[in-house]
Parts: sequence; C-alpha cells; structure tokens
Amino acid sequence: MAFEADKIIHHRRLKRYLTLWRAVAIAALAVIAVMVFGVHARDALRGRAHIARLHIDGVIHEDTILETRLRKLADDTKTQAVIVRIDSPGGTVVGGENLFYGLRGIAEKKPVVVVMGSTATSAAYMAAIAADRIFARAGSITGSIGVVLQSAEISGLLGKIGITPITIKSSPLKAQPNFTEPLDPAARKANRDVVMDLYAMFVDLVAERRHMTPTQIGVVADGRVFTGRQALKAGLIDEIGAEPEALRWLHTQRGLDAKLPVVDVSAPPPIGGWFSQLTGMIGKTLFSERVRLDGVLALWHPGRG
Repeated sequence: MAFEADKIIHHRRLKRYLTLWRAVAIAALAVIAVMVFGVHARDALRGRAHIARLHIDGVIHEDTILETRLRKLADDTKTQAVIVRIDSPGGTVVGGENLFYGLRGIAEKKPVVVVMGSTATSAAYMAAIAADRIFARAGSITGSIGVVLQSAEISGLLGKIGITPITIKSSPLKAQPNFTEPLDPAARKANRDVVMDLYAMFVDLVAERRHMTPTQIGVVADGRVFTGRQALKAGLIDEIGAEPEALRWLHTQRGLDAKLPVVDVSAPPPIGGWFSQLTGMIGKTLFSERVRLDGVLALWHPGRG
C-alpha cells in the first residue's frame, strides 16, 4: 500500500511539473511570436513613408553605431522626418558634437524636431540645438551650457601612508592634471585654456543655432540650468509641449501627412554596456593620462553647480 501511495504521489507531482513546463513553453513561444511579429511589423512600416523616433538617453559619449544610424536616417527616402527624444544630463564634448553634426546632416534633408524629457543639459543640449524646433515640458531641465574638466590631487594623502609617487615625463605640462602631484599655475592655465576653447565652441554653436546676440548668449551661457518655462523665455527652446505638439508642428508647418506612422529606431547598446561607459568616464575624469579631448565633460552635476 505504501508503494502504491508513493507511486500516486510521484505521478501527480510529475503531472504538475509537465503542466508547469507546458505553460512555460507556451508563454515563451508567445513572447517569441510577439517579438517576431513586432520586428516584422516595424520593418513593414519602415518599408513605407513614416516618421522616425530616435531615443537619446543616459550619458552621451562617442558612439559609432549611433552615428551610422544617423547617416542611414539621413539617406532613407522613406523617413520623412525625425523626432529625437532626449533624456540625458550630457556627457563628453565630442559625444555631443558628433550628435549635433549627425542631426544637422539629417536636418539638411528632412525636418528634425527634439522633444526633451526630464533632462537635456550640457552635451545633450548641444545635440538638441541641431533640431529645426525644440519642445520641452514646463518641468524639463535644460541648459547647463558649459564644460568641466575634473581631477583630484592626493599626494598629501599618499605621503601620510608612506607612498612617494615618482613621475618621469618629457615636459612639465605632460600628464597634467595628475592625481599624484600638485597642479602648478602653468598647468592650471594650460588646462583652463583647453576648457575655455571648448566652451567657446559650445557657446558659438548655441548663439548661431538660437540666433542670439552676444548679450543674450552671455545671460544663458554661464552654466546654470533652466526649467522648460525659463528656457522658453530665454530663447533656448521653441515651445512647451511633447510629441503630440511636435507631430502637429510637422503637419502644420512642414506639410507632413498627419496620418504618417511613427516608427522607433534604435542603435544596439555599445559593447560593455553602461558600466564600462561609467567606469571609463570616471577614469577619464580622475586620471590625467586618460583625460583626452573627448574626455572633457559637458555634463550637468546636480549639487555641484
């Protein structure tokens, strides 16, 4: 009797397992079907006239895959316009510069509008001004027009624990700033000259694209951030709104068919993902040998000014 009872329990348990795995298999097949259908549906939409929606999120850096995507959007005759949704605190100067020129390449052939999310500051704002029209919510945070190069100097701390850094270099300005030695006045000036030249480039782009006089640009380009409402008054954006307002503008001002579908386009994430991007940028900020021109940041740091 005990054997028969065990056999029945085992049979019921096996039956439950089989039922569970059937359910899992059916769910997995359903997910795959939805993904495949979604890809085919998106490809089908791309095969006819449409408006492309491009997302720019997180820290901006050099991204060759995204740059290729921008060139393809510019050349795609089926893409009638591009909506760029930005939610980013900024990033490297060269990352923002590459995005700016990539979006300008599209704008030379078709309308480009930017819709700001919660944040579009520094290098993200540099990218945004490439658009023909900029939309933001009243509560969006934008601006922060400026450049920062950050480092640290810990030679005093190293001395307290008995470590004496030794640096052999070809000239005094090599490897400056350097976390193992104090920053002397000549090195400080050389690095400030680099930062100010990049800042001047940024300011010139804003003044040109936003049609600002030297007096106007002087008011907004001191590194401060603006809400969407403040940015509108300052001339940094064109309209309070989001994607519906952007679509309406494309329809009424650029003559696009109001029934055109909007299709998401995206670039695959870079190898290494966000962690390698973050650690790489930390390295570029702290360690002078890795502070290259593309490592200088146009990035808004809340709480740091």
